[in-house]
Amino acid sequence: MPIRTTPSGATLGATLEGLNLSRPSDAEVDAVVEALGRYGVVCFPRQDLTPRQLRDFSARLGELEVNVIGAHQEAGLPEVMTLSNVVENGKAVGLPDAGQGWHTDMSYSRTVAFANVLYALKVPQRDGRPLGATEFCDMCAAYDDLPAGIRRELEGKTALHDFAKFYDMMRLRPGSKRPPLTDAQRAAKPPVSHPMVITHPISKRRALYANPGYTIRVNELPEMEGDALLEYLFAHQTQDKYRYTFRWAPHDVLIWDNFRCIHQAIPDYGPAEHRLMKRCQVMASRFAPLPA
Repeated sequence: MPIRTTPSGATLGATLEGLNLSRPSDAEVDAVVEALGRYGVVCFPRQDLTPRQLRDFSARLGELEVNVIGAHQEAGLPEVMTLSNVVENGKAVGLPDAGQGWHTDMSYSRTVAFANVLYALKVPQRDGRPLGATEFCDMCAAYDDLPAGIRRELEGKTALHDFAKFYDMMRLRPGSKRPPLTDAQRAAKPPVSHPMVITHPISKRRALYANPGYTIRVNELPEMEGDALLEYLFAHQTQDKYRYTFRWAPHDVLIWDNFRCIHQAIPDYGPAEHRLMKRCQVMASRFAPLPA
């Protein structure tokens, strides 16, 4: 069956149909990577995957991460993480508040993330409409629109990214049950530096690589000057014209490109409106070092 591609009409996003991700061919996996480079965010509807099949498909895109938090991993499959607000027998089934606030996954790691693979099992609904959407912003488009002076300012600059910034921010949200990071967890993810502008390894477009969730400092500038630049960039990159909102349906698999996108989850559902996702994180080892 041929692959049918339907672009979203925004600067990001497409739906690909005609693939069974439980047993894709090598050519189909290559087509997925090409689509990520072109569209940034790609949906595969009506999939039926076991956690192992999700892991095995994701691993064909690259090396998989085992999350530093260590909790809410699939039994026997540490590369598969559960994101959920479901509580059973008084115990959270998954990490309940992941991803609320603009960020780029794994920018706090020396080897950053290439792609997220997220599989929806339960999607909250209210009055017949899905809740818990995921929003994305296009960092290639955001870079293209920067004033020439700002682009010159960013050349050769690096920024420091810190895992604890986003994690601690999520702990402060009302109702969060995240425990404090242990000293061992903080030591496992010390702050790291990356170029503020990268060349996308697939499309070869330039992309802004800084995000409100993890970026804390411009290394080559005095603190006040660097903070002002980051404040400008964070406001610029999250403008509506760069946004794409994905609304989930059960059994969607969504893959997004962390070189091109920043993203956030929309927490517009309550404790009784259940959201259950399985996630694999594909690292960018095949593209290392981060291409400036």
